[in-house]
Amino acid sequence: MSNILELLGCTVRYGDVEAVSAVNLQIAAGEIVTVIGPNGAGKSTLLGAAMGLLPSTGMIRLDEVVQARPSVETMVAGGVGLVPEKRELFAEMSIEDNLLLGGFVRWRRGQRDQRERMEEVFEMFPRLRERRAQLAATLSGGERQMLAIGRALMARPRLLMLDEPSLGLAPLIVREVFQIVSRLRAMGVAVLLVEQNARAALQVADRAYVLEMGAVVLTGQASELLYDRRIIDTYLGVGGHRSAES
Repeated sequence: MSNILELLGCTVRYGDVEAVSAVNLQIAAGEIVTVIGPNGAGKSTLLGAAMGLLPSTGMIRLDEVVQARPSVETMVAGGVGLVPEKRELFAEMSIEDNLLLGGFVRWRRGQRDQRERMEEVFEMFPRLRERRAQLAATLSGGERQMLAIGRALMARPRLLMLDEPSLGLAPLIVREVFQIVSRLRAMGVAVLLVEQNARAALQVADRAYVLEMGAVVLTGQASELLYDRRIIDTYLGVGGHRSAES
């Protein structure tokens, strides 16, 4: 199975500080790959570089084609989408309008299937259908995360990158979000998942990378890392998880 995205020696610097150091990472079609690690490990920075949001050195391949200077436009055109940690919804716009904006790239290319695609999103997230006229600002944390994922799906990505999708959510909603991640794989969408909730991420992923201080310190099958003593001691020892809004 060929890789959709491949990072080779990906390095990101902020001045003299090396936030991501020579990371190699691959993700193939229909695969869920997770990047776990502590706060400040460089996980979100790595996603930013992969999406073309941050300048990096090393090599980025999209469909095995080297991207000399990857840009957001290039990655989106290649079927890559990103749901950022802060979700970045249009708070004073309705659910429906947020979704339509998510499909704007396809509309600009002459593909007029936004309403059809919206129905597919509503089938995945019935709660959004019920609230389609509601302003994004009035949604709960879980509903905002659903909308952010739904908006990204409007562009029909082949690879969806999720940055901390469980951040700030109650445990029940966290379970629902990870069920959605599994459904994305069933739909044929590859997922690159950055997540601090290591247990939930490893349970849903095929493969995993452990990032510490900007460098990959461990990689392997997610099902095996769940039982790795170092991972258990460092990341899985506490059953609780951050919870705030629901």
